[in-house]
Amino acid sequence: TAAFKKAADAALVSIHFDYDKSEIKEKDRAILQGIADFLKAFPAAKVEIEGHCDERGTNEYNLALGNKRAAAALAYLKTLGVDELRFTTISYGKEKPLCTEATESCWGRNRRDEFKSK
Repeated sequence: TAAFKKAADAALVSIHFDYDKSEIKEKDRAILQGIADFLKAFPAAKVEIEGHCDERGTNEYNLALGNKRAAAALAYLKTLGVDELRFTTISYGKEKPLCTEATESCWGRNRRDEFKSK
């Protein structure tokens, strides 16, 4: 429905990570609270959490780090009262960059979790 799509678009916003880290930043907790509130308002909704990394590091390392990032978001959402069965996680490592310039600002955009309605 239109209400669901509007709510999903507003709530399912990416969060970002520091270099080589998977800890949730203080400023991203409000975004995750918004995702939890969205899921509580739409009990049938499910979300895929995609972990992403910047281009630095091996494929294997970045896939593992992307998994840690997705798992960190899932763990935090569980503390907000959302059932983990409503989520799937996947790591894309460095395979789906938003930006391809070799700059810190670009790398920072690529170090993220994206949330997709399923």
